[in-house]
Amino acid sequence: MVLPARKSTIKDVARVAGVSLGTVSRVLNGSLTVGNAVHRKVMQAIEELNFVPSAAAQSMRRKSSLIVGCIVREISIAPLAEFVRASQTALDAAGYSLLLSISDGEEERERALLKRLQNRQVDGIILSPYTRLSQDYEAMLRGLGIPIVLVDRDKPDWADAVMVDHAHGVEIAVEHLLNLGHRKIALLTGPEDTFPAAQRVKGYMAAYKRNKVAVDPAMVRTGSYLATAGFQLASTMLSGKNRPTAIIAGGLSMLPGVLRAVQTLKLSVPEDVSIVGTGPSELSELHVPPISVQYWDHGETGRVAAMMLLDRMLKKGNPEPQRVLLPSTFISTRSIGPKPRRSSRAWSAS
Repeated sequence: MVLPARKSTIKDVARVAGVSLGTVSRVLNGSLTVGNAVHRKVMQAIEELNFVPSAAAQSMRRKSSLIVGCIVREISIAPLAEFVRASQTALDAAGYSLLLSISDGEEERERALLKRLQNRQVDGIILSPYTRLSQDYEAMLRGLGIPIVLVDRDKPDWADAVMVDHAHGVEIAVEHLLNLGHRKIALLTGPEDTFPAAQRVKGYMAAYKRNKVAVDPAMVRTGSYLATAGFQLASTMLSGKNRPTAIIAGGLSMLPGVLRAVQTLKLSVPEDVSIVGTGPSELSELHVPPISVQYWDHGETGRVAAMMLLDRMLKKGNPEPQRVLLPSTFISTRSIGPKPRRSSRAWSAS
Protein backbone atom coordinates (compact mmCIF):
# COMPACT_ATOMS: atom_id res chain seq x y z
CA MET A 1 0.00 0.00 0.00
CA VAL A 2 1.33 3.42 -0.99
CA LEU A 3 1.15 5.87 1.88
CA PRO A 4 0.03 9.42 1.07
CA ALA A 5 2.81 11.96 0.87
CA ARG A 6 3.39 13.98 4.03
CA LYS A 7 2.08 17.51 3.81
CA SER A 8 4.72 20.19 3.96
CA THR A 9 4.79 22.36 7.07
CA ILE A 10 5.88 25.89 7.81
CA LYS A 11 9.05 24.38 9.34
CA ASP A 12 9.86 22.77 5.97
CA VAL A 13 9.44 26.14 4.23
CA ALA A 14 11.76 27.81 6.74
CA ARG A 15 14.37 25.07 6.31
CA VAL A 16 14.35 25.16 2.49
CA ALA A 17 14.36 28.98 2.39
CA GLY A 18 17.07 29.19 5.07
CA VAL A 19 15.10 31.62 7.22
CA SER A 20 13.41 31.58 10.61
CA LEU A 21 9.84 30.44 11.30
CA GLY A 22 8.98 34.04 12.21
CA THR A 23 10.13 35.28 8.80
CA VAL A 24 7.96 32.73 7.00
CA SER A 25 5.01 33.72 9.20
CA ARG A 26 5.50 37.40 8.39
CA VAL A 27 5.56 36.63 4.64
CA LEU A 28 2.36 34.57 4.91
CA ASN A 29 0.63 37.38 6.79
CA GLY A 30 1.62 40.01 4.25
CA SER A 31 4.03 41.92 6.46
CA LEU A 32 5.87 44.78 4.77
CA THR A 33 8.92 44.38 7.04
CA VAL A 34 10.40 41.50 5.00
CA GLY A 35 12.92 42.48 2.30
CA ASN A 36 12.29 41.63 -1.35
CA ALA A 37 15.13 39.09 -1.62
CA VAL A 38 14.02 37.18 1.48
CA HIS A 39 10.39 37.38 0.39
CA ARG A 40 11.32 35.78 -2.97
CA LYS A 41 13.25 32.95 -1.24
CA VAL A 42 10.27 32.15 0.98
CA MET A 43 7.81 32.21 -1.93
CA GLN A 44 10.09 29.94 -4.00
CA ALA A 45 10.26 27.47 -1.09
CA ILE A 46 6.45 27.55 -0.75
CA GLU A 47 6.07 26.79 -4.46
CA GLU A 48 8.74 24.07 -4.43
CA LEU A 49 7.15 22.30 -1.45
CA ASN A 50 3.59 22.90 -2.66
CA PHE A 51 2.90 24.30 0.79
CA VAL A 52 -0.67 25.36 1.61
CA PRO A 53 -0.98 27.49 4.77
CA SER A 54 -3.70 26.60 7.27
CA ALA A 55 -6.58 29.04 6.92
CA ALA A 56 -7.67 28.31 10.49
CA ALA A 57 -4.22 29.01 11.90
CA GLN A 58 -3.91 32.24 9.93
CA SER A 59 -7.34 33.27 11.12
CA MET A 60 -6.33 32.75 14.74
CA ARG A 61 -3.18 34.82 14.29
CA ARG A 62 -5.04 37.63 12.54
CA LYS A 63 -8.06 37.35 14.85
CA SER A 64 -10.03 37.56 11.63
CA SER A 65 -11.56 34.88 9.40
CA LEU A 66 -11.82 37.21 6.37
CA ILE A 67 -15.29 35.72 5.88
CA VAL A 68 -18.55 37.68 5.75
CA GLY A 69 -21.92 35.98 6.17
CA CYS A 70 -24.91 37.02 4.08
CA ILE A 71 -28.48 35.86 4.78
CA VAL A 72 -31.21 36.52 2.20
CA ARG A 73 -34.72 35.17 1.76
CA GLU A 74 -34.02 33.46 -1.54
CA ILE A 75 -31.65 33.60 -4.48
CA SER A 76 -33.87 32.48 -7.36
CA ILE A 77 -35.05 36.07 -7.98
CA ALA A 78 -32.70 37.90 -10.35
CA PRO A 79 -32.58 41.20 -8.38
CA LEU A 80 -31.52 39.36 -5.21
CA ALA A 81 -28.85 37.49 -7.17
CA GLU A 82 -27.63 40.86 -8.46
CA PHE A 83 -27.52 42.16 -4.87
CA VAL A 84 -25.41 39.19 -3.72
CA ARG A 85 -23.07 39.42 -6.71
CA ALA A 86 -22.39 43.12 -6.11
CA SER A 87 -21.76 42.50 -2.39
CA GLN A 88 -19.33 39.71 -3.22
CA THR A 89 -17.44 41.85 -5.74
CA ALA A 90 -16.92 44.63 -3.18
CA LEU A 91 -15.84 42.16 -0.49
CA ASP A 92 -13.51 40.29 -2.89
CA ALA A 93 -11.65 43.51 -3.60
CA ALA A 94 -10.96 43.86 0.14
CA GLY A 95 -9.79 40.25 0.52
CA TYR A 96 -12.98 38.88 2.10
CA SER A 97 -15.02 35.84 1.07
CA LEU A 98 -18.83 35.80 1.13
CA LEU A 99 -20.65 32.92 2.80
CA LEU A 100 -24.24 32.91 1.49
CA SER A 101 -27.19 31.40 3.37
CA ILE A 102 -30.86 31.18 2.33
CA SER A 103 -33.50 31.70 5.03
CA ASP A 104 -36.63 30.85 2.98
CA GLY A 105 -38.30 33.73 4.83
CA GLU A 106 -38.48 31.72 8.09
CA GLU A 107 -37.53 33.52 11.30
CA GLU A 108 -36.41 30.38 13.13
CA ARG A 109 -34.18 29.43 10.22
CA GLU A 110 -32.72 32.95 10.17
CA ARG A 111 -31.84 32.62 13.85
CA ALA A 112 -30.24 29.21 13.33
CA LEU A 113 -28.20 30.54 10.41
CA LEU A 114 -27.01 33.50 12.48
CA LYS A 115 -25.78 31.12 15.18
CA ARG A 116 -23.97 29.03 12.58
CA LEU A 117 -22.26 32.11 11.20
CA GLN A 118 -21.23 33.09 14.72
CA ASN A 119 -19.77 29.62 15.23
CA ARG A 120 -17.88 29.99 11.95
CA GLN A 121 -16.37 33.18 13.43
CA VAL A 122 -17.35 35.38 10.50
CA ASP A 123 -16.12 38.95 10.69
CA GLY A 124 -19.45 40.52 9.77
CA ILE A 125 -22.97 39.79 8.54
CA ILE A 126 -25.21 41.28 5.86
CA LEU A 127 -28.76 40.46 6.91
CA SER A 128 -32.05 40.86 5.09
CA PRO A 129 -34.67 39.72 7.63
CA TYR A 130 -38.01 38.64 6.18
CA THR A 131 -40.12 39.95 9.07
CA ARG A 132 -39.73 42.74 11.59
CA LEU A 133 -37.39 41.72 14.40
CA SER A 134 -39.09 40.79 17.67
CA GLN A 135 -37.53 41.92 20.96
CA ASP A 136 -35.94 38.55 21.69
CA TYR A 137 -34.70 38.23 18.10
CA GLU A 138 -33.16 41.70 18.37
CA ALA A 139 -31.55 40.77 21.69
CA MET A 140 -30.09 37.62 20.14
CA LEU A 141 -28.79 39.65 17.20
CA ARG A 142 -27.09 42.17 19.46
CA GLY A 143 -25.65 39.39 21.58
CA LEU A 144 -23.77 37.95 18.60
CA GLY A 145 -21.12 40.64 19.03
CA ILE A 146 -20.56 40.78 15.25
CA PRO A 147 -20.79 43.86 12.98
CA ILE A 148 -24.10 43.72 11.10
CA VAL A 149 -25.59 45.66 8.19
CA LEU A 150 -29.34 45.34 7.73
CA VAL A 151 -30.86 45.45 4.25
CA ASP A 152 -34.12 47.40 3.83
CA ARG A 153 -34.95 47.32 7.53
CA ASP A 154 -34.98 50.37 9.81
CA LYS A 155 -35.08 48.46 13.09
CA PRO A 156 -33.18 47.91 15.32
CA ASP A 157 -31.87 51.45 15.26
CA TRP A 158 -28.50 50.49 16.76
CA ALA A 159 -27.49 48.62 13.58
CA ASP A 160 -26.12 50.01 10.34
CA ALA A 161 -28.62 49.75 7.49
CA VAL A 162 -28.99 50.37 3.78
CA MET A 163 -32.58 51.05 2.77
CA VAL A 164 -34.57 52.00 -0.31
CA ASP A 165 -36.93 54.95 -0.66
CA HIS A 166 -39.88 52.79 -1.75
CA ALA A 167 -42.33 55.59 -0.96
CA HIS A 168 -41.07 57.74 -3.83
CA GLY A 169 -41.28 55.04 -6.51
CA VAL A 170 -44.77 53.93 -5.47
CA GLU A 171 -45.98 57.51 -5.20
CA ILE A 172 -44.95 58.18 -8.82
CA ALA A 173 -46.64 54.94 -9.95
CA VAL A 174 -49.92 55.74 -8.19
CA GLU A 175 -49.93 59.31 -9.51
CA HIS A 176 -49.42 57.98 -13.03
CA LEU A 177 -52.39 55.62 -12.62
CA LEU A 178 -54.59 58.34 -11.12
CA ASN A 179 -53.84 60.56 -14.11
CA LEU A 180 -55.09 57.75 -16.36
CA GLY A 181 -58.44 57.76 -14.57
CA HIS A 182 -57.86 54.88 -12.16
CA ARG A 183 -59.37 55.27 -8.69
CA LYS A 184 -59.45 51.69 -7.40
CA ILE A 185 -55.72 50.94 -7.34
CA ALA A 186 -54.83 47.87 -5.30
CA LEU A 187 -51.56 47.83 -3.38
CA LEU A 188 -50.51 44.31 -2.36
CA THR A 189 -47.42 44.23 -0.17
CA GLY A 190 -45.75 42.64 2.85
CA PRO A 191 -46.25 43.05 6.59
CA GLU A 192 -46.90 46.73 7.29
CA ASP A 193 -44.47 46.67 10.22
CA THR A 194 -41.60 46.05 7.78
CA PHE A 195 -39.84 49.04 6.26
CA PRO A 196 -40.54 48.38 2.52
CA ALA A 197 -44.26 47.77 3.04
CA ALA A 198 -44.68 50.78 5.32
CA GLN A 199 -42.86 52.95 2.79
CA ARG A 200 -45.03 51.72 -0.08
CA VAL A 201 -48.22 52.43 1.85
CA LYS A 202 -46.83 55.88 2.69
CA GLY A 203 -46.17 56.66 -0.98
CA TYR A 204 -49.57 55.30 -2.01
CA MET A 205 -51.40 57.50 0.50
CA ALA A 206 -49.35 60.56 -0.41
CA ALA A 207 -50.30 60.29 -4.11
CA TYR A 208 -54.01 60.05 -3.30
CA LYS A 209 -53.80 62.98 -0.89
CA ARG A 210 -51.95 65.22 -3.32
CA ASN A 211 -54.48 64.48 -6.04
CA LYS A 212 -57.39 65.02 -3.61
CA VAL A 213 -58.81 61.55 -4.30
CA ALA A 214 -60.41 59.50 -1.53
CA VAL A 215 -58.65 56.25 -0.64
CA ASP A 216 -60.63 53.01 -0.53
CA PRO A 217 -59.06 51.16 2.46
CA ALA A 218 -60.10 47.82 0.94
CA MET A 219 -57.59 48.43 -1.86
CA VAL A 220 -54.57 48.27 0.46
CA ARG A 221 -53.65 44.71 1.49
CA THR A 222 -50.58 44.02 3.61
CA GLY A 223 -49.29 40.83 5.19
CA SER A 224 -46.96 38.85 2.91
CA TYR A 225 -44.39 39.31 0.16
CA LEU A 226 -44.82 35.78 -1.20
CA ALA A 227 -46.09 34.85 -4.67
CA THR A 228 -48.84 32.72 -3.13
CA ALA A 229 -50.18 35.78 -1.30
CA GLY A 230 -50.08 37.76 -4.54
CA PHE A 231 -52.13 35.09 -6.29
CA GLN A 232 -54.70 34.70 -3.51
CA LEU A 233 -55.21 38.43 -2.97
CA ALA A 234 -55.35 39.30 -6.67
CA SER A 235 -57.72 36.40 -7.38
CA THR A 236 -60.09 37.41 -4.57
CA MET A 237 -60.09 41.10 -5.42
CA LEU A 238 -60.47 40.66 -9.17
CA SER A 239 -63.33 38.19 -8.68
CA GLY A 240 -65.27 40.40 -6.27
CA LYS A 241 -67.66 43.28 -6.81
CA ASN A 242 -65.22 45.93 -5.59
CA ARG A 243 -62.67 45.18 -8.30
CA PRO A 244 -59.44 47.15 -8.68
CA THR A 245 -58.68 48.51 -12.13
CA ALA A 246 -54.95 48.46 -11.39
CA ILE A 247 -52.73 46.38 -9.12
CA ILE A 248 -49.32 47.20 -7.66
CA ALA A 249 -47.45 44.03 -6.70
CA GLY A 250 -45.39 45.47 -3.82
CA GLY A 251 -42.70 42.85 -3.36
CA LEU A 252 -40.08 41.09 -5.49
CA SER A 253 -41.85 37.72 -5.25
CA MET A 254 -45.43 38.94 -5.70
CA LEU A 255 -45.59 39.66 -9.43
CA PRO A 256 -45.68 35.99 -10.56
CA GLY A 257 -48.66 35.34 -8.28
CA VAL A 258 -50.54 38.43 -9.47
CA LEU A 259 -49.98 37.59 -13.14
CA ARG A 260 -51.06 34.00 -12.56
CA ALA A 261 -54.32 35.29 -11.05
CA VAL A 262 -54.87 37.55 -14.06
CA GLN A 263 -54.22 34.63 -16.42
CA THR A 264 -56.49 32.26 -14.46
CA LEU A 265 -59.35 34.77 -14.63
CA LYS A 266 -58.71 35.22 -18.38
CA LEU A 267 -58.13 38.95 -18.03
CA SER A 268 -55.94 41.03 -20.32
CA VAL A 269 -53.17 43.48 -19.38
CA PRO A 270 -53.75 46.43 -19.58
CA GLU A 271 -57.19 46.26 -21.25
CA ASP A 272 -58.86 44.78 -18.16
CA VAL A 273 -56.37 45.60 -15.41
CA SER A 274 -53.15 47.60 -15.28
CA ILE A 275 -50.21 45.95 -13.52
CA VAL A 276 -47.16 47.40 -11.75
CA GLY A 277 -44.39 45.15 -10.39
CA THR A 278 -41.48 45.69 -8.02
CA GLY A 279 -37.91 45.74 -9.26
CA PRO A 280 -36.81 44.67 -12.75
CA SER A 281 -36.87 40.93 -13.42
CA GLU A 282 -36.84 38.53 -16.34
CA LEU A 283 -40.59 38.09 -15.87
CA SER A 284 -41.34 41.82 -15.95
CA GLU A 285 -39.16 42.28 -19.05
CA LEU A 286 -40.27 39.22 -21.01
CA HIS A 287 -43.98 39.37 -20.22
CA VAL A 288 -46.19 40.55 -23.07
CA PRO A 289 -46.64 43.42 -22.56
CA PRO A 290 -43.56 44.18 -20.39
CA ILE A 291 -44.56 45.08 -16.84
CA SER A 292 -44.14 48.56 -15.38
CA VAL A 293 -42.04 48.52 -12.20
CA GLN A 294 -41.05 50.43 -9.12
CA TYR A 295 -37.31 50.39 -9.83
CA TRP A 296 -34.14 50.62 -7.76
CA ASP A 297 -30.58 49.45 -8.34
CA HIS A 298 -30.15 46.17 -6.48
CA GLY A 299 -26.49 46.01 -7.42
CA GLU A 300 -25.87 49.38 -5.81
CA THR A 301 -27.76 48.23 -2.71
CA GLY A 302 -25.45 45.21 -2.43
CA ARG A 303 -22.32 47.27 -3.01
CA VAL A 304 -23.28 49.88 -0.41
CA ALA A 305 -24.14 47.17 2.15
CA ALA A 306 -20.72 45.56 1.66
CA MET A 307 -18.85 48.87 1.87
CA MET A 308 -20.71 49.85 5.05
CA LEU A 309 -19.82 46.50 6.61
CA LEU A 310 -16.16 46.84 5.59
CA ASP A 311 -16.02 50.27 7.23
CA ARG A 312 -17.55 48.84 10.40
CA MET A 313 -15.26 45.77 10.50
CA LEU A 314 -12.16 47.88 9.88
CA LYS A 315 -13.39 50.50 12.36
CA LYS A 316 -13.44 53.28 9.81
CA GLY A 317 -15.76 56.28 9.77
CA ASN A 318 -18.41 57.35 12.28
CA PRO A 319 -18.85 54.99 15.27
CA GLU A 320 -22.57 55.88 15.41
CA PRO A 321 -25.06 53.68 13.49
CA GLN A 322 -25.06 54.63 9.81
CA ARG A 323 -28.18 54.77 7.63
CA VAL A 324 -28.12 55.06 3.84
CA LEU A 325 -31.36 55.63 1.88
CA LEU A 326 -31.09 54.78 -1.82
CA PRO A 327 -33.55 56.18 -4.37
CA SER A 328 -36.29 54.36 -6.23
CA THR A 329 -38.31 55.51 -9.20
CA PHE A 330 -41.00 54.27 -11.56
CA ILE A 331 -40.60 52.84 -15.06
CA SER A 332 -43.81 52.87 -17.10
CA THR A 333 -44.44 50.36 -19.88
CA ARG A 334 -47.42 49.08 -21.87
CA SER A 335 -48.76 47.16 -18.86
CA ILE A 336 -50.50 50.37 -17.85
CA GLY A 337 -53.48 51.82 -19.68
CA PRO A 338 -56.54 53.99 -19.04
CA LYS A 339 -59.14 52.84 -16.55
CA PRO A 340 -61.09 50.00 -18.24
CA ARG A 341 -64.80 50.26 -18.88
CA ARG A 342 -66.95 47.87 -16.86
CA SER A 343 -68.74 46.74 -20.01
CA SER A 344 -65.62 45.06 -21.43
CA ARG A 345 -65.78 41.35 -22.26
CA ALA A 346 -63.50 40.16 -19.45
CA TRP A 347 -65.02 42.29 -16.74
CA SER A 348 -68.55 41.23 -17.52
CA ALA A 349 -67.64 37.51 -17.59
CA SER A 350 -67.86 37.20 -13.84
